[in-house]
Amino acid sequence: MKILMVCLGNICRSPLAHGIMEHLVEKNGLSWTIDSAGTGNWHIGQGPDRRSTREASNNGIDISKQVCRQFSVSDFDNFDLIVVMDKENYLDVMDMARNGQDTAKVMMLLGDKEVPDPYQNDSQFAPVFKLIEAGCKELMGFLLKKDAIK
Repeated sequence: MKILMVCLGNICRSPLAHGIMEHLVEKNGLSWTIDSAGTGNWHIGQGPDRRSTREASNNGIDISKQVCRQFSVSDFDNFDLIVVMDKENYLDVMDMARNGQDTAKVMMLLGDKEVPDPYQNDSQFAPVFKLIEAGCKELMGFLLKKDAIK
């Protein structure tokens, strides 16, 4: 299983989702590949926002070595699932989809709810971490159950 986490700039939410899901994958002894990207190009080559890095670290997860990159059409070919953080990201990714096979890979992490962007408010990083963690745990449970049914 290859999963790509996507937010706007790939510095706050998707690096957290990437790190949390990677942590869960490792904890469960799975050989899944997890990555993250942003729909925007402002932070390409940079590391995650220091506040995301700190919040992850406070929860025993190291995201400091991640490097921000922009989502590209080739990601549809390279990933089984593309998980976006909000409706804007969802629409941006869907606009790049080439066919039904691409669109079938895209979903929002929290279903019809959005993961709020904490960038403008330092106090939102901890609650956003918890939201993403809950979403990742639910997603993992769903994927493992789905895989067991096959």
